[in-house]
Amino acid sequence: MKLSPLAKRAQRRERGKSMVDLNLVSLIDIFIILIFFLMFNASGVEILPNNKAVKLPESTASVSPKESLVVLVSGQEIQLQGRRVASVGEVLANNQDVIEPLRAELEALAAARPMTAGDKASPGRSVTIMGDKDIPYRLLRKVMATCARANFEQISFAVLRKNKT
Repeated sequence: MKLSPLAKRAQRRERGKSMVDLNLVSLIDIFIILIFFLMFNASGVEILPNNKAVKLPESTASVSPKESLVVLVSGQEIQLQGRRVASVGEVLANNQDVIEPLRAELEALAAARPMTAGDKASPGRSVTIMGDKDIPYRLLRKVMATCARANFEQISFAVLRKNKT
């Protein structure tokens, strides 16, 4: 059976549609770029909880703190790992140097989390304090004393890095 030129053309067109040609080279290039982007942007960055009520002080420090527990001190309350621990008004009204609810929470978290090799090499556990730049020093001193009493002796302060202009 002899096919007409129009039928031959239709047959060739149908034959080309059945074969799927997938170019994997460009897809592999995209994945390699994505992997490098994720590797460079995810290394060694600690993301601290963001609270609009806390305005951090600025600093020119270039050393980043290691990952640790976060104590957030705003003008109204004290939070540990995002949970409210005490009211600032109650803490300032109290004459004791140690904030008992904060100390109890720190000790409970320390008991629940075993010490790592890095913690054993250092004198105590580490904690990062995110304090509003307008809180009174008396409150900050009480928070630091409470952390020290709960064996969290390596205290870091969260600050915003100043732009070098």
